Formats: sequence, C-alpha cells, structure tokens
Amino acid sequence: MKKLIALGMMLFIAFQSMSVSAQDLNEIIKNHITAIGGADNWNKLKSMTSEMTMKAQGAEIKLVVNQVQKKAMRADIEVMGMSGYQIITDKEGWSFMPFAGQTKAEPSTADDVKSSQDQLDMIDQFITYKDYGKKIDYLGKDDVEGTDCHKISLTDKEGEITTFFLDASTYYVIKEVSKRKANGKEFEMTKTYSNYKKLDEGIVFPMLSGGDEGEMEITKVSINKPIDDAMFQPKALSELKK
Repeated sequence: MKKLIALGMMLFIAFQSMSVSAQDLNEIIKNHITAIGGADNWNKLKSMTSEMTMKAQGAEIKLVVNQVQKKAMRADIEVMGMSGYQIITDKEGWSFMPFAGQTKAEPSTADDVKSSQDQLDMIDQFITYKDYGKKIDYLGKDDVEGTDCHKISLTDKEGEITTFFLDASTYYVIKEVSKRKANGKEFEMTKTYSNYKKLDEGIVFPMLSGGDEGEMEITKVSINKPIDDAMFQPKALSELKK
C-alpha cells in the first residue's frame, strides 16, 4: 500500500511539474510575441524590402532582399565587384552566383525549392509554429554571455531542431542554434541577434545579426511596399529596373 501511495505521489508531482512547465512556456511565448509587436501587427506583413551589409572574411557584402509573404523571395548580392542573386518562389527557384563560378542563372532543384518554403513565411516562428506542425519544448534557463535566458527548442516535422535563447527580461531572441543534416552528416549553425528596433508598422526587428558566416546589419527596411512580380524572374537587377 505504501508503495502504491508513493508511486501515486510521484506521478502527481510529475504531472504538476509538466503542467507548470507548459503554463510557463505558454506565458513565455505570449510575452515574446507581445515584445516583438504582437501577432496582429505581424499578420499585417505582406511584403518587405531589406537593405543589408555583411562582413565576412574581410570582405564587405551588400544585400537587398525583396520578399512577398508566402509567395516569393529574392536576394541580390554584391561582392568583389560582382553581382548575383538567389530567387525562391512557391513553385520554383533560380540562383546566379558568379563569385561561386556560375556563368548563368541555374534553376533550383525540386528538393531545394521544397526545403526552402519555410523561408517564404516572414512571420515570427513563435506565431506560426503550430501552422507548420512544429513542436516547442521548454529546456529551462541558460546564460548567454551574462544574459539570463529562457531556452526553448523548436522541432519541425522532419525532426530538425532549432534551440532559441530568449532574454528573460526583454523576451527577445538573442541567440539560436540549429542542427541540420547534409550529405548524411549533422552540423550545427549558430546565430545571434541584437539592436532590436520598433518599425513604424509596429513590429520589432533585430537590426544586427551574427553567425558562422559573419556579421550582418540591416540598414533600411520598407514594409508593405508594392513589389513587381517581375522581381522574381531570373534577370539582373539592372535589367528589372529598366
């Protein structure tokens, strides 16, 4: 009888702990969404044009990214006096990277197009994760260079895991670590985010990010401005602006 009572107490305590963790996690996600401007403002996001500069291996790279929500994205890249671009839409994609040896625009594979579809959704992942069948878990607290953080993992339908570190005082994401697989091997990617800024449209956005590839600063953001469909055709930016 004593063993049954003890087992019952253990199960009760375990259930209570799970309930508290789930409640805490929901509150953390709610606070994060509020901190970045609220779901209503983010759901008004239809298009975005971002101008950025990136420093990598001693070189300065300029990028202009045009995005239409859930429809298309184009990144124009200038480096070492050469211009290239990468395009992904909800149906197809192209890349032209002369600094990587390409001499003309090349179509993306069907697998690349499929795996890139998440990138077409500009809404914060903690607002949309349920729509994509993703799962989140609370991993407790951790320290990121002296900042007390909530540690949350997000697992997609393919089992790939991204771990987010949310500043416990601001609820901004300041770091993320993702695990990906390529050529049968697993590798880890780390990104950091800072210099959050509230845009006129009410959303709050990190203007500075860093990672394995280098540091990137967003210098200008335009929200919900018309973007011509021609932008997502495999042509040079100078041609499209004629």
